[in-house]
Amino acid sequence: MTGRESQEDNDLFFVCALIEYVARQTRNLRKDIVNALGRDAIAHYLELADVYHCEPLEKLCVDLVEKYRIVPGNFDNVALCQYAVPTHFDIAKVYKRLIIAVAAERNIARVETLIEIYNAWISPKIDDYNSSMYYENPDYLLQSYFAGEPLRD
Repeated sequence: MTGRESQEDNDLFFVCALIEYVARQTRNLRKDIVNALGRDAIAHYLELADVYHCEPLEKLCVDLVEKYRIVPGNFDNVALCQYAVPTHFDIAKVYKRLIIAVAAERNIARVETLIEIYNAWISPKIDDYNSSMYYENPDYLLQSYFAGEPLRD
């Protein structure tokens, strides 16, 4: 085992990072970005992630905001954070791991799993940087997700 992640896993990580970056820049909930993009656009960015990965996130953000008419929101979890703010890459890794685990467990496509998770109860918990949810063990997140609530407070 080399310890390297697959190209498909890396592509998912990139798309999750892009969602997180756009959400922070536009001050939107992550599900608002996912829902603005929709299934077809998410599938497109997953399929061509290796190409888009060469573009600066700042440029991609501007392009997505314009193309999908993403309006500024008022959700600023970065400003509300009382501790060290996790990077958009840190949060993308959390979502990537959860999406991979749920998709594998349920044997469903990652695109549908991504949309489901970003729209589920767990997304606001992960996006609350004053809680411990975003840095919990991946298995804890998976089991909590399937339980429909955090396993402990």
